[in-house]
Amino acid sequence: MSLPTSEHTPDDPELLPPARRRRARRLLAPMEAGEKAETLDRLALRTIPTFNFYVFSMLAGLILAAGLAFNSPVLLVLGAVITPLMAPLVGVSLGMITGSAKLFLRSLVGLLISSALIFAAGALVGLAARSWMPLDLSQAYAHATLSWASFLVVLVCGLFLCANIAHRERNPAPPSVALAYVIYVPLTVAGFGLTSGAPALWPDGLVLYTIYLAWAALIGALTLALLGFRPLTFFGYTLGGAVALICIILLIGFSGFGAVLGAFGTPLALPTPLPTATFTLTPPPTITPTLTPSLTPLPPSLTPTITASLTPSIAPTLTPTTTPLPVYARINASEESGGAFIRGGPGFDNKPIVALTNGTLLQILPDFVEVDGAVWEHVIVVQTGLEGWILQRLLQVATPAPEW
Repeated sequence: MSLPTSEHTPDDPELLPPARRRRARRLLAPMEAGEKAETLDRLALRTIPTFNFYVFSMLAGLILAAGLAFNSPVLLVLGAVITPLMAPLVGVSLGMITGSAKLFLRSLVGLLISSALIFAAGALVGLAARSWMPLDLSQAYAHATLSWASFLVVLVCGLFLCANIAHRERNPAPPSVALAYVIYVPLTVAGFGLTSGAPALWPDGLVLYTIYLAWAALIGALTLALLGFRPLTFFGYTLGGAVALICIILLIGFSGFGAVLGAFGTPLALPTPLPTATFTLTPPPTITPTLTPSLTPLPPSLTPTITASLTPSIAPTLTPTTTPLPVYARINASEESGGAFIRGGPGFDNKPIVALTNGTLLQILPDFVEVDGAVWEHVIVVQTGLEGWILQRLLQVATPAPEW
């Protein structure tokens, strides 16, 4: 009886047969049994998180948080480049598709620890930035918004990341950087918003991180399935199906929740902090004069000349009705600060309630207080109805006010 001989796989890809060399260069080419076993072992080892993985995750989180604090897209890109290779994400997908609970849990725990470090870095920078707010947080609010473009980036880069890691000759770094930017920036926004007090950033960033991470894991599992990986046991089918079902439920659930609140293009939790100013002008009173002429003719005399004297009596009635105009103002702080605080009471000893950007519309109430040589105005935020106090010199009056 003859046994089938095993085929030797050369270390140098150039020594492979032409057919296998062409198949190795293709993106999603099916692999033979020997190639799949070799690739599976190599991927399992490559997806193990190391100490350097956690160190660079913390460093990347600090850079991403600094990019949010300084509103710098360049720092956000640099933080994504510093982020280590997202191999544990591929390990989660690989453990899900092969049914390896050990590989799945090990990769998932490593990914969650890395995410916790990035979240902590964002919270640390947000706490430090709280003392010198208000800040220009347009980048933070932009990355706390659902968008179809981000879903497309996760789809393409998740596919290329798994395919490039599976093929030894391809470089997985570029799709990993793009994935890190889409997934980790919202997570940093959540940590930054939690401690800085900026509204809507904390819940929105965490929800986006969960959605994009589940979407990336699902795309990775489908890509590995196309590469020919299959569950080794019945438990593999059960684990893969359960995790895929959870990912789909998360995607549908969060996306449906966001759609109800206008998710695509607007934040999820609270309305945008950049209000649109609306001025209500009361028209001037209308004056309607009333003319009452009175004609008194003289009796005729003996002479044939008749002289008529007309004495008109004009009695205009003026009834103007005026409505007092509410006094509105916009926040007009320096360009460096970009906005101002609304505090719970007059004076710097009172705790800030919220940070508003320049251009925010406020209604000025009649009472004002002078504290330590500075005049504090009692105001209401037009968009939210929030009531507080702000320095008078930081306002630009939109309507005239007496004794201003």
